[in-house]
Order: sequence, then C-alpha cells, then structure tokens
Amino acid sequence: MTNHSEPVGVTGEAKITLRSAGELAEALPYLLGFRPADCIVLVALHEGRFGGRVRLGIPDRPEDWPAMAELLARCLIGECVRRDGKPDSIIAFLCQDPAPARAGTGRLTMERLRPLAQLLRTACGAQDVPVTEALCLSADHYWSYCCVRPDCCPPDGNPVAAPGTSVMAATAAYAGIQIRASEQEVKARLAPLVTALGSEQERALDAASMALVPRMLSPRRRAGVGAETLDLARLVMRRLADAPSATDALEADVKDDELLAHDEAAALILGLQDRETRDRTAEWMEGDEAACALRLWRALARRCVGPYCEHAAAPLTLAGWVAWSLGDTVEADAALEMALGADPDYVFARLLNEARAGGLDPEPVRRSLRGRRADHEEDSSPAAQRGGADTEGRTEGEDGSGEQASQPPAPGSNHVVDPGVSRAARGLEAALRRRGERRLGAGTRPGRAGTRAPRRPSGRRRVGHQRQRGEG
Repeated sequence: MTNHSEPVGVTGEAKITLRSAGELAEALPYLLGFRPADCIVLVALHEGRFGGRVRLGIPDRPEDWPAMAELLARCLIGECVRRDGKPDSIIAFLCQDPAPARAGTGRLTMERLRPLAQLLRTACGAQDVPVTEALCLSADHYWSYCCVRPDCCPPDGNPVAAPGTSVMAATAAYAGIQIRASEQEVKARLAPLVTALGSEQERALDAASMALVPRMLSPRRRAGVGAETLDLARLVMRRLADAPSATDALEADVKDDELLAHDEAAALILGLQDRETRDRTAEWMEGDEAACALRLWRALARRCVGPYCEHAAAPLTLAGWVAWSLGDTVEADAALEMALGADPDYVFARLLNEARAGGLDPEPVRRSLRGRRADHEEDSSPAAQRGGADTEGRTEGEDGSGEQASQPPAPGSNHVVDPGVSRAARGLEAALRRRGERRLGAGTRPGRAGTRAPRRPSGRRRVGHQRQRGEG
C-alpha cells in the first residue's frame, strides 16, 4: 500500500500518514465530515496527498452502473485538471450496509458491488488515471477489490477501527475536527417539522401572508416590511445568544424552536422572500453573530411547512452561506442542495452551489458583503437620512441614476416581471468570473442517484405564494 500524507485541520499543520487499506477506510469520515452510507466516493491523489473528491449515491439498478461510472470519472478528473492538474491516481470507496431489502451480510454486499468497482477502475483508466485502491465498506468491515492476498484481505473482511480509538481519531480531535453520524443527521436539522407544531405554524404563515404580502407588493410600504424583518431577526438572534447552550444537536434545535414563536417565524419567513432583505441578513456571516444567525436560519427552514415548503429556499440558502463562511462545508452542501430542491431556480443558491463545487474561497464574497454592510451603516446615519428617499420606492443606483426597485407580480397578474439578480448574487458572479471562465453548471456535484426534488404542493395557492420564480 502506498503511503498517503493528509493534512488534518484548517491550517494543515497536523499531518498523518495512511499506510494501509484499513487506515484509508477509517480516514474517509474525516475527509467527508460525516460517516457515508449507500454511496460511491472517489478521491484524487496528487503526489501522495488527497485532492478533489466526488460522491454519488449507488444506483439500485446495475444497468445504470456503466454510465454512472463514466460520469464520476469525467467529473472528478475534469475538475482536478481544471483546478490542480491531472491527478496521479484515484482511490474508490463503495459504502453500503446490508439492508432488509437486500438480505445478506457485508460479504455478500461486497460481492454484489464487485462489478461496480471494476467499472469505476475501467472508467478512470480510460482517462489515463489508475485506481490504486478500491474499498468496499459494509457492516463495519472493509474489503479491498485490489488485493488478492487472503492473509491481508480475508474473505470475511477486516473490521474498521472503532470510532475514537486510533491515531487518526486522536489527530482529528486535536485539530478540532468533528464528524457527524451521517449526512441525514445534518439534513434532519433543516427539514420541515413533522410534529403537531407544523399545523400551528401553517396557520401562522397563512395569517402572516394576509398581513404582509399586500404591504410587500406596495412600492411605498415594502421598505417598511424589510426594516421590520431585520429588527425582528436581530431580536430573535439576541434571544438565542442569551439562551443556555446545549451540546446535543437535537436538544439544541428543540430549545431554539421553543424560543421562536409561530408568528415571529412566519413574519421572518415571509420577509426573507424579499431579495434586498435577504441580502442584508447574509451580512451576518462571521463570529458569534454568524453562529446565532445559523441557528435562526435552521429554525426558520424547519418552520417552512405544508404548502410553504418553497419558501424554505431563502433560509436554507442563508444557512448554506453562513455554514460555508464558518468553514462547515458539510452543512453548507446539504443546505444548498435542499434549497435547490425547494426551488431549483433560486439564483443565489445556484451560484453558491457552483462556487462551492468550484473550490472558490468564501473570503471574496465576505469582503463584498462587508463593504455593503459599511454602506448600509453609512446610509442609516442621521445625515444620510436627511437626504431622504423619494416616495415612489426608487433607489439610487451606483451610477447615480434612479433604479426602480423590482416588485413582485401583483396577485392574478399575467405580467411577467424580470426579477433580475440581487446584489449579493452579482458579487458572487463576479467572484466566479475572476476565478476563471464561468461555465453555467460546470463543476457542480452530482446529486444522489434516484433522488428527486420535493414535490410542490398542488391545489389552490395561498396569497403568500404570489412570487416570481427565480427571484433568488
């Protein structure tokens, strides 16, 4: 087994050398940030160091395996060539536990997936990049598809080291790295409530829609809704900051839900549908303020219940952005994936997802938002307020010309309003262009095979749903 040195932690100062298939199997959760299940993971190697990686769910039908193997090979190698140069080799992981629908043991799972491992090796080899190791992880054991020595890789597999018992675990703990039990655990914190609170929240959203949407459709009253939304969000964040902290994720979310009233959540969810208001809240991205904001965005995403599931795109995108800004790429990817599931046309989520997949550093976006925040604070000074804004809802453009603020379409209107792109999204687009030629959709991570976007509610649309598609 070739040795691989991998930096651990944000600074990369702590390093560990992986010398065996078992150490590779144990290192995978630390690479991803969670324990993978029912998926393929390909990891590129550059001069013995881990590089880019790609993950995709394992299709149930073996007929889909050849096309999927070619897709993964092209996606990983192409992105590596664009970013860091052609990789020297690739390590493949096939992670799947025995399920009731697939009765059997880990060994039977390994044998069933053997043709898939061979297809991955062939697809990568066709791109002139060899697969130096292919491992199956199932039922807390691992098998190597590349090793034929029974003394090294017995037919019943080798047990994966128990969590927290190895040098890898000790090094990661020293570096402050934590891993979740699974990706599902991350998404569960952002999913809509399924308790009795859901129906109460839906009624509050109905009431908030009747009260707020007419004001948001009015050019003269829209800014007032935005200001109220920002003030309420700051109030709730202070409330969350003052509450005792909980170490358990589920307990922490329950406490946060108890601190957020249904009418408050409804007002915030509706208010964040305005792009300018959402962009202002995106400025809460650093330090203690960001930690409280992330808790609030999670709580609001959980409150987008019933026919209001599409409204979750805004808080989910904010959660993804703040998590990425704080360095939590696992939650960032999960939140952005869910945001695009709620509204595939949400521009801000799509651009953030592209930036994450393309390896963009969030700092240029943070600098842009810091500058916008300084402008807002200057505009809110007494001298600026004396200058006044006109009564027709017009805002001053950067070139000094008046620019009509884009308005949501009026209820029942057939007129299509071009929503344009928000300032935060424009800044993100500029950062992507500076990084290199921007190709629409290029470098995006493949979604889990067999998954579908959540179904949108059918039937009568409520007043709160009069929203132009793609207003992200």
